[in-house]
Amino acid sequence: MSNIKEKAKEIIARLKKAYPKARIALNYSNPLELLIATILSAQCTDERVNQVTIKLFKKYRTPEDYLKVSLEELAEDIRSTGFYQQKAKYIKEACRLIVEKHQGQVPKTMEELLELPGVARKTANIVLSNAYGIVEGIAVDTHVGRLSQRLGLTKAKQPEKIERELMEIIPKEEWFIFPYLLQSHGRAICLAKKPKCPQCILKDLCDAYLSQN
Repeated sequence: MSNIKEKAKEIIARLKKAYPKARIALNYSNPLELLIATILSAQCTDERVNQVTIKLFKKYRTPEDYLKVSLEELAEDIRSTGFYQQKAKYIKEACRLIVEKHQGQVPKTMEELLELPGVARKTANIVLSNAYGIVEGIAVDTHVGRLSQRLGLTKAKQPEKIERELMEIIPKEEWFIFPYLLQSHGRAICLAKKPKCPQCILKDLCDAYLSQN
Protein backbone atom coordinates (compact mmCIF):
# COMPACT_ATOMS: atom_id res chain seq x y z
CA MET A 1 0.00 0.00 0.00
CA SER A 2 1.90 3.03 -1.29
CA ASN A 3 0.04 5.89 0.36
CA ILE A 4 0.90 6.01 4.05
CA LYS A 5 -2.35 7.82 4.93
CA GLU A 6 -4.38 5.07 3.28
CA LYS A 7 -2.28 2.48 5.06
CA ALA A 8 -2.96 4.19 8.40
CA LYS A 9 -6.70 4.19 7.71
CA GLU A 10 -6.64 0.48 6.88
CA ILE A 11 -4.68 -0.30 10.06
CA ILE A 12 -7.22 1.61 12.14
CA ALA A 13 -10.17 -0.07 10.43
CA ARG A 14 -8.78 -3.56 11.09
CA LEU A 15 -7.88 -2.79 14.70
CA LYS A 16 -11.35 -1.36 15.38
CA LYS A 17 -12.87 -4.66 14.24
CA ALA A 18 -10.43 -6.66 16.35
CA TYR A 19 -10.68 -4.49 19.48
CA PRO A 20 -14.12 -2.88 19.55
CA LYS A 21 -13.82 -2.18 23.28
CA ALA A 22 -10.40 -0.53 23.14
CA ARG A 23 -10.19 2.18 25.80
CA ILE A 24 -7.88 3.55 28.45
CA ALA A 25 -6.85 0.83 30.89
CA LEU A 26 -6.32 3.08 33.92
CA ASN A 27 -9.11 3.29 36.49
CA TYR A 28 -10.18 6.77 37.60
CA SER A 29 -13.30 8.72 38.48
CA ASN A 30 -12.21 12.35 38.02
CA PRO A 31 -9.47 14.43 36.32
CA LEU A 32 -7.20 14.45 39.39
CA GLU A 33 -7.29 10.66 39.70
CA LEU A 34 -6.53 10.31 35.99
CA LEU A 35 -3.60 12.71 36.27
CA ILE A 36 -2.14 10.84 39.26
CA ALA A 37 -2.68 7.42 37.66
CA THR A 38 -0.98 8.54 34.44
CA ILE A 39 2.03 9.90 36.32
CA LEU A 40 2.27 6.58 38.17
CA SER A 41 2.05 4.62 34.90
CA ALA A 42 5.49 5.75 33.74
CA GLN A 43 7.75 2.66 33.60
CA CYS A 44 4.93 0.65 35.17
CA THR A 45 2.06 -1.51 33.91
CA ASP A 46 -1.47 -0.17 34.01
CA GLU A 47 -2.49 -3.29 35.94
CA ARG A 48 -0.05 -2.49 38.73
CA VAL A 49 -1.15 1.15 38.81
CA ASN A 50 -4.79 0.08 39.15
CA GLN A 51 -3.88 -2.16 42.08
CA VAL A 52 -2.14 0.74 43.83
CA THR A 53 -4.81 3.35 43.16
CA ILE A 54 -7.61 1.30 44.74
CA LYS A 55 -6.24 2.31 48.15
CA LEU A 56 -4.57 5.52 47.06
CA PHE A 57 -7.74 7.17 45.78
CA LYS A 58 -9.59 6.35 48.99
CA LYS A 59 -6.86 7.98 51.05
CA TYR A 60 -6.30 11.01 48.81
CA ARG A 61 -9.39 12.66 47.36
CA THR A 62 -8.22 16.24 46.71
CA PRO A 63 -4.95 17.95 45.75
CA GLU A 64 -4.78 19.25 49.32
CA ASP A 65 -4.79 15.67 50.63
CA TYR A 66 -1.57 14.95 48.78
CA LEU A 67 0.00 18.10 50.23
CA LYS A 68 -0.89 17.22 53.83
CA VAL A 69 1.22 14.06 54.03
CA SER A 70 4.99 13.77 54.07
CA LEU A 71 6.91 12.94 50.93
CA GLU A 72 8.03 9.72 52.61
CA GLU A 73 4.47 8.61 53.36
CA LEU A 74 3.26 9.29 49.83
CA ALA A 75 6.31 7.54 48.37
CA GLU A 76 5.58 4.47 50.48
CA ASP A 77 1.96 4.46 49.29
CA ILE A 78 3.09 4.25 45.66
CA ARG A 79 6.27 2.21 46.16
CA SER A 80 5.28 -0.77 44.00
CA THR A 81 4.88 1.41 40.87
CA GLY A 82 8.65 1.91 40.71
CA PHE A 83 10.61 5.19 40.71
CA TYR A 84 8.31 5.98 43.60
CA GLN A 85 10.39 8.73 45.21
CA GLN A 86 10.53 10.76 42.01
CA LYS A 87 6.86 10.12 41.29
CA ALA A 88 5.94 11.24 44.82
CA LYS A 89 7.83 14.51 44.25
CA TYR A 90 6.06 15.04 40.93
CA ILE A 91 2.64 14.38 42.46
CA LYS A 92 3.16 16.70 45.42
CA GLU A 93 4.56 19.50 43.27
CA ALA A 94 1.81 19.10 40.66
CA CYS A 95 -0.83 19.24 43.39
CA ARG A 96 0.78 22.34 44.88
CA LEU A 97 0.54 24.13 41.51
CA ILE A 98 -3.03 22.90 41.01
CA VAL A 99 -4.00 24.42 44.37
CA GLU A 100 -2.01 27.64 44.00
CA LYS A 101 -2.60 28.42 40.33
CA HIS A 102 -5.76 26.56 39.32
CA GLN A 103 -8.12 26.78 42.29
CA GLY A 104 -7.70 23.09 43.01
CA GLN A 105 -8.83 22.00 39.54
CA VAL A 106 -6.72 20.04 37.06
CA PRO A 107 -6.16 22.48 34.18
CA LYS A 108 -7.89 22.03 30.83
CA THR A 109 -5.23 23.29 28.42
CA MET A 110 -2.12 21.63 27.02
CA GLU A 111 0.05 24.59 28.00
CA GLU A 112 -1.07 24.60 31.64
CA LEU A 113 -0.82 20.82 31.99
CA LEU A 114 2.73 20.84 30.62
CA GLU A 115 3.70 23.23 33.42
CA LEU A 116 2.94 20.52 35.98
CA PRO A 117 5.93 18.43 37.13
CA GLY A 118 5.91 14.89 35.76
CA VAL A 119 3.62 15.85 32.89
CA ALA A 120 4.83 15.56 29.28
CA ARG A 121 2.63 15.55 26.19
CA LYS A 122 1.60 11.91 26.60
CA THR A 123 0.13 12.53 30.05
CA ALA A 124 -1.40 15.85 28.98
CA ASN A 125 -3.05 14.23 25.95
CA ILE A 126 -4.46 11.42 28.10
CA VAL A 127 -5.89 13.81 30.70
CA LEU A 128 -7.31 16.29 28.18
CA SER A 129 -8.99 13.68 25.98
CA ASN A 130 -10.31 11.29 28.63
CA ALA A 131 -11.22 13.74 31.39
CA TYR A 132 -12.34 16.72 29.31
CA GLY A 133 -13.04 15.44 25.80
CA ILE A 134 -10.38 17.76 24.36
CA VAL A 135 -8.26 16.06 21.69
CA GLU A 136 -5.16 18.06 20.79
CA GLY A 137 -2.79 15.28 19.84
CA ILE A 138 -1.98 11.56 20.04
CA ALA A 139 -0.78 10.03 23.30
CA VAL A 140 2.47 8.19 22.54
CA ASP A 141 3.41 5.52 25.07
CA THR A 142 5.77 2.57 24.62
CA HIS A 143 3.14 0.50 22.75
CA VAL A 144 2.29 3.33 20.37
CA GLY A 145 5.95 4.06 19.70
CA ARG A 146 6.90 0.41 19.15
CA LEU A 147 3.98 -0.49 16.87
CA SER A 148 4.14 2.73 14.87
CA GLN A 149 7.80 2.02 14.13
CA ARG A 150 7.24 -1.65 13.28
CA LEU A 151 4.31 -0.84 11.01
CA GLY A 152 6.35 1.79 9.20
CA LEU A 153 4.20 4.77 10.22
CA THR A 154 7.24 6.57 11.63
CA LYS A 155 10.99 6.19 11.88
CA ALA A 156 11.21 8.66 14.75
CA LYS A 157 12.44 7.55 18.18
CA GLN A 158 11.41 10.46 20.42
CA PRO A 159 7.75 10.44 21.60
CA GLU A 160 7.09 14.05 20.61
CA LYS A 161 8.50 13.53 17.11
CA ILE A 162 6.52 10.29 16.76
CA GLU A 163 3.40 12.19 17.76
CA ARG A 164 4.02 14.95 15.22
CA GLU A 165 4.53 12.44 12.41
CA LEU A 166 1.43 10.42 13.38
CA MET A 167 -0.69 13.57 13.50
CA GLU A 168 0.27 14.15 9.85
CA ILE A 169 -1.07 10.77 8.68
CA ILE A 170 -3.81 9.78 11.16
CA PRO A 171 -7.22 11.41 10.55
CA LYS A 172 -7.94 13.84 13.40
CA GLU A 173 -11.17 12.05 14.31
CA GLU A 174 -9.07 8.95 15.06
CA TRP A 175 -6.44 10.66 17.26
CA PHE A 176 -8.25 9.75 20.47
CA ILE A 177 -8.85 6.04 19.81
CA PHE A 178 -5.62 5.33 17.91
CA PRO A 179 -3.37 4.86 20.99
CA TYR A 180 -5.84 2.50 22.65
CA LEU A 181 -6.12 0.38 19.52
CA LEU A 182 -2.33 0.06 19.36
CA GLN A 183 -2.10 -0.66 23.09
CA SER A 184 -4.67 -3.44 22.76
CA HIS A 185 -2.80 -4.97 19.83
CA GLY A 186 0.55 -4.47 21.55
CA ARG A 187 -0.60 -6.38 24.63
CA ALA A 188 -2.32 -9.18 22.70
CA ILE A 189 -0.18 -9.77 19.60
CA CYS A 190 2.62 -7.32 18.90
CA LEU A 191 4.60 -8.04 22.06
CA ALA A 192 7.88 -6.24 22.68
CA LYS A 193 10.15 -9.30 22.77
CA LYS A 194 8.27 -12.05 20.93
CA PRO A 195 5.57 -10.64 18.65
CA LYS A 196 3.03 -13.23 17.45
CA CYS A 197 3.44 -12.30 13.79
CA PRO A 198 1.72 -15.39 12.29
CA GLN A 199 -1.48 -14.45 14.17
CA CYS A 200 -1.29 -10.75 13.30
CA ILE A 201 -4.09 -9.15 11.29
CA LEU A 202 -1.68 -6.42 10.17
CA LYS A 203 1.25 -8.50 8.94
CA ASP A 204 0.61 -7.67 5.28
CA LEU A 205 0.85 -3.98 6.23
CA CYS A 206 3.79 -4.29 8.61
CA ASP A 207 7.20 -3.10 7.43
CA ALA A 208 9.00 -5.08 10.11
CA TYR A 209 7.26 -8.35 9.17
CA LEU A 210 7.55 -7.83 5.42
CA SER A 211 11.24 -7.02 5.67
CA GLN A 212 11.87 -10.41 7.30
CA ASN A 213 9.65 -12.53 5.06
